This record gives sequence, C-alpha cells and structure tokens, in this order.
Amino acid sequence: MAAPTLDQAPLWYLSRSSGLVSFVLITLTLCLGIASTQRALASPRWPRFATQGLHRNVSLLALALLVVHIVSTVSDSYVSISWWAAVVPGVSHYRGLWVALGTLAFDLVLVLIGTSLVRLRMNATAWRWIHYTAYAAWPLAWLHFLKTGTDAAHGRFGLWIAILSAALVGAAVSARTTLRDDPAPVRSVVR
Repeated sequence: MAAPTLDQAPLWYLSRSSGLVSFVLITLTLCLGIASTQRALASPRWPRFATQGLHRNVSLLALALLVVHIVSTVSDSYVSISWWAAVVPGVSHYRGLWVALGTLAFDLVLVLIGTSLVRLRMNATAWRWIHYTAYAAWPLAWLHFLKTGTDAAHGRFGLWIAILSAALVGAAVSARTTLRDDPAPVRSVVR
C-alpha cells in the first residue's frame, strides 16, 4: 500500500512532521537541560543563563509542536486514536503499548513544564526531584517515536534520527555524570 500524498492526507503528514520535529526538540531540550546544570560548561562567551533560557524556550516550542502532533493525530481518520488516549495511557486500541508510552511521556512533559512555570513558588528540592522525571520521559518518547512513528518503525530516515538522538542524549548524560562541576574562575574586570 502506497503512502497517501499530501493533498490526500494533510493531517497524516502534519501528524508525522510535528511528531518528528517535537521529538527532535525534546531531545534538544533534555541535552540543553543537562548542559544548563553544568557550571563547568559555562564561559564568558556563552553564560549558563543563556543555556537555561534556550532550554526553556525550546521546551515550550516542543510542547507547542507536541500539541499539534496530538491534535492532528486524534483528528485524522487514518488511525482511530481517541482524545482519552492522548492523556490516559493504555486506552488506545491502535498500537496500544507504544501509544501508551507516548501518552505517558506527554503527561510527564506536562508535569515538567507545569512545575517549571511555578518553580519560584515551589520548594527547590521538590522541583529538582520532579525535574528528574525528564530522564524517564525521554526514553518513553524515544520508544514511542521508534515504534509508532512510520518514519522510524519501518526503517526509514526516522530510525537514523532515533539513533542519533540516543547517541546525543547518551553523550550528554555521560558528560553530566563524568565532568566535574567546578565553576570556571571568574576574572575581575577591575585592575
């Protein structure tokens, strides 16, 4: 069976493209989040607050595209996925486990972004522990992308994106666990 053309199935293409781009942005968000915790990576040319700001903005863009992905997937008649399946894991009849993993990742992303928006009103330790769930959300999104997305599940270019993303996240986590987090010495501007 040949894939439909864009004029035959625009929602299917919108769902695919927004899912792919939001996955790439979620990967970038995780890597930027890891980088923003490392004081040793900051420099006068790229201060830590710039990484944190980029992390925040990329995560909001990823959320917007994720919402587009969900709305276009649920609205499309190509597969039958209900609105409940978008927020409640395990209720989808289409690729049940893999859609459930995507739903769970989406729920965790909502919690991460929601608590980040009220971070200043939260206990810092509680916020940090909640934010550690990003390390669980990303692999769930990765598995969802790999097994549900047509571009990755059928050995297309999405598979290479999944492999590259896993390598990037692996490198970021490795750097987070192996680099010393000593801040660079601050040079005085006064002589």
